[in-house]
Amino acid sequence: MINGFGLRTLAALAIVLVAACAVFLLGDVQATLVMLVGGVAAVLAAVGTDDDADGAEAPAPPLAPADPIPTVIGAIVEPILIVTGGQVSHANDAARALLGGHIVGQDVRLAIRHPGAAERLMSPPSDVRQPSVNLVGLGAREQRWEMRIGDTPDGQRIVHLIDQTGSYAAERMRVDFVANASHELRTPLASILGYIETLGDEAGDEKGLRDRFLKIMFDEARRMQRLVEDLISLSRIEAEKYRLPDRAVDLAELIAEVRGSILDAQGEGGAPIVAEVAADVPPVSGDRAQLSQVLHNLVGNARKYGRKGAPVTILLEQHATGMVRLAVRDEGDGIPPEHIPRLTERFYRVDPGRSRAAGGTGLGLAIVKHIVERHRGRLDIESVQGHGTTVTVLIPAHGNAVIKR
Repeated sequence: MINGFGLRTLAALAIVLVAACAVFLLGDVQATLVMLVGGVAAVLAAVGTDDDADGAEAPAPPLAPADPIPTVIGAIVEPILIVTGGQVSHANDAARALLGGHIVGQDVRLAIRHPGAAERLMSPPSDVRQPSVNLVGLGAREQRWEMRIGDTPDGQRIVHLIDQTGSYAAERMRVDFVANASHELRTPLASILGYIETLGDEAGDEKGLRDRFLKIMFDEARRMQRLVEDLISLSRIEAEKYRLPDRAVDLAELIAEVRGSILDAQGEGGAPIVAEVAADVPPVSGDRAQLSQVLHNLVGNARKYGRKGAPVTILLEQHATGMVRLAVRDEGDGIPPEHIPRLTERFYRVDPGRSRAAGGTGLGLAIVKHIVERHRGRLDIESVQGHGTTVTVLIPAHGNAVIKR
């Protein structure tokens, strides 16, 4: 560079001067002046461009745009795979957690090892939305996934896995509930109809036989009534589960009331009911009618499944957490541990024959569970075979109130 002029600038000026001289020799002075002035102006205008280019660093070449796919699929909580040429080119964290971190670069049929998925994964691209595929056992044995596949214009394939385990379990529970409720209602109804038909044909004239049949019909009708009442009660509790009860309920007073009504109903010779109530137990925030139903159900179960003549004990105290602890304990045969997690399922019975003979509907603990959940409490069942079962309910205390006794 010479005084800021680049070599190309000097060469351009030289060419302008030579051309001007040539035009001058040809005898055209005006054309020479015009050419000389215009050429110099053009060269001077180009000087700034040359100076800027030579005086500043050359701009860095533009960076290649970052691949946006990992960022996009990484923000999705469900498993997502991007398949290119039959191989997994991208996988988000959820897909790696489900299928393994080694799946990137692997054949998609090996990444998703499921016979129901292989054919769909290798099908040719289509502009029409294809039906989803249900996969059972992918990840864990009980898990159920819905696989959806979409194709992009550049030939890539998007594989989306949706966990449907919870939805399937809820649907299965609904189907089982309808089937069980239908069975529980149909059985006593068939019995009643059968005895009515028998009485109408020939047995109606024999007083002893007629009375026995009528008693059976009455018992079956009462069983249906209890079942319908429990179904209605369960439906009502579920409808109210988001409305938190906030009235103060004195559980000690409620225990005395429920205990008295049960003892009056059973008469002499029934199992004794012992109430052990600690002092200064605060009231709870609750629905008095529903908490009464909890006590009736728990005490009723303890009396049904406890040993004949053995006492049923109701305990009430303030728990270390500040909640109020209500427990009902029997001295029965106990429950095998494998049954305990399912005791609050609707219509689940450890011994169906014994439960029906005792007049149980199979909904008692399910109702207790839903009432406790509505009260934002906790339910726990402990059982030792040969010694008995204790059902514990924790209910939040109502404010800071304390009842002195």
